[in-house]
Amino acid sequence: MPENLTARHQTFEWIDNLKVVSLFAVVILHTASPLLMDFKHASISYWLIGDFYNALVRFGVPVFVMITGALLLHREYEVTDFLKRRLSRIIWPFLLWSLIYIAYAWYDEEIPFSDSVWANIHTILHQLKYGAYYHLWYVYMLLGLYLFIPIISKFVRNASEKEIRYFLIVWFVVMIFSQPYLSRFAPLIDVHYFIGYSGYLVLGHYLAFKELPETGIKTPLIIYFLLCVASVTIGTYFLSVNTNSLSTVMYEPLGPFIVLYASGVFLLARVCTFKLPEVMVKLRAIAGGLSLGIYLCHALFLTLLDGQGINYKLFNPLFSIPLTALACFILSSFLIFIISKIPVIGKYIAG
Repeated sequence: MPENLTARHQTFEWIDNLKVVSLFAVVILHTASPLLMDFKHASISYWLIGDFYNALVRFGVPVFVMITGALLLHREYEVTDFLKRRLSRIIWPFLLWSLIYIAYAWYDEEIPFSDSVWANIHTILHQLKYGAYYHLWYVYMLLGLYLFIPIISKFVRNASEKEIRYFLIVWFVVMIFSQPYLSRFAPLIDVHYFIGYSGYLVLGHYLAFKELPETGIKTPLIIYFLLCVASVTIGTYFLSVNTNSLSTVMYEPLGPFIVLYASGVFLLARVCTFKLPEVMVKLRAIAGGLSLGIYLCHALFLTLLDGQGINYKLFNPLFSIPLTALACFILSSFLIFIISKIPVIGKYIAG
């Protein structure tokens, strides 16, 4: 990557803004998802609100991966050093929070424990293997990406723009033919090298450093964003009505709709420059620096709030979903901030 582009990229604050927005988007997603899953029982007006919020924030995880690509792929790494530093920052908080979720599931009588020590160890290892809670799949995916980053970064740093576009185009085409309605048309060509979230890494790097017009791009991107939200919301509704069950075709992060949507959000964040008050800058820095820990613990707070009746059912979900998500986000941020201040062990729990 040319040195001037790297320097210019590092001076922008838009990635810091986007990181916090994406993190909050994930919390909203998990707050609204139970309503979305209740397709056959919820009133259509309430379900459409859940559908709208899910569509609005579905960019969250893909954009997180794109941010990772934007921040890491232009650098040169020594493999052992990279893996030691990056994996250790994830594995310890992940293991500790996984054990916390396992303990909570035992407390909530979702996981039975017996008098047999070995049987209990087997249960814990089983939970660690497959994920102790619904949101932890992201960490397994992220660990896989970190193993690949030292390799793909070398390609990105030495590839021409044309070669990077080639990779992205093939990745996108392969993704299209992997969709339920089109998979039967896919030729018997081995294309597993072009599947998965690694494409988001390269896409994030490409869009972060791509030269953009100086003016005239913000309004089209805003319109594009609104069209994406409307398309995913309305498309999901009609597909679900047609099959009489929830259809997630347009929600899939490894689907063409979300790739296009996440790309638009990423670019929109890049061109929307504004100055935040100093206190907001400090809060953004805290939340952004503790994003992994906030992600790891937010699902527990959502569960605890739900146990107190604080969820999308509290009142009209148009308001209860964002307010519940905000309460969860604040509580999660506060807890992780306090934990991060614990000497020696805090960083291993906070992430």
